[in-house]
Amino acid sequence: MARVRISNSSLNSYGTRVLTEGLDISQYEKNPVLLYMHQRGKVIGYVTDIKREGDDLTGELVFDEVTDLSKQCKAQFEKGSLRMVSMGADILELSEAPEHIVQGQTRPTVSRSKLREVSVVDIGSNDDALRLTYEGKTLELGAGLECGLPALKETTDAAKPLTKEKKNMELKDIALKLGLAETASEADVTAKITELTGQQNQEVNLAAQIKILKEENDGLKLAAIEQLVDGAIADKKVSADKKNHFVELGKKVGSEELKALFAEMQPAVKLSTVIGNEGGGQDMGQHADAKKLSDLTPEQRVELKASDIKEYRSLYQAEYGVECPV
Repeated sequence: MARVRISNSSLNSYGTRVLTEGLDISQYEKNPVLLYMHQRGKVIGYVTDIKREGDDLTGELVFDEVTDLSKQCKAQFEKGSLRMVSMGADILELSEAPEHIVQGQTRPTVSRSKLREVSVVDIGSNDDALRLTYEGKTLELGAGLECGLPALKETTDAAKPLTKEKKNMELKDIALKLGLAETASEADVTAKITELTGQQNQEVNLAAQIKILKEENDGLKLAAIEQLVDGAIADKKVSADKKNHFVELGKKVGSEELKALFAEMQPAVKLSTVIGNEGGGQDMGQHADAKKLSDLTPEQRVELKASDIKEYRSLYQAEYGVECPV
């Protein structure tokens, strides 16, 4: 037997909808009865392989052929004179949420419902072959029948027809907000919106270009700083394990300041070299009167570092503005 559509979420003739996603079929699957024209006592078969396919609830009809009516309906389905079905459902919840209301809707959406039965009908569709139960009352949504669902408390803008007067008022309001005269035409408003949109796009593009240039400039600055630090390491002015320290310092003070700092620094000298230096230069004790590391000879710096590391660190920070890396 061919698969049929039982229901979907489209708008029906009474201005309401039954959401497929909110339709509970669990109880019906336990007793998938197929009736004739929603009439109790006129069971003509059952529905099998019920499933949701997108927004459609579909199933396959099985006629039991126990009664003449069932045999007749099966024959008419095979001939094509009967081809539609309709569902009977209990309403569990109504919704007036904006996301549940569509153009032209005048009554709340049936957001949750429970499928009770499926019927073979002579005229079927969501518009005029749907039977719902609401607050204990049966609502038969068919041509000429009264619907018991309440109207929307306030008809949404989507359902209201846009009159010429209202359209003109909205156009006037939009024109004023755009800085145009209230007599501006729809073409004037459209042109202004296009102009503003174009300017906005240009501003976005300019901001993106500035961001790219800034990133490129930052990259060049970082490369210059790393090159200076690598040079200082190669010249034995700083140890390799202090590279990150001086790179971060360079980011704060700039490459020129970092370059000047490294220029004033002297390469590290082994203490054994100083001790083995015959004649030794100036007296080792002279460093006690020094105000800056640059006042000391390399030999005196090494001696000071070995004999009074606290004083050495103090002079280093005073002269270079950073903590001593050793």
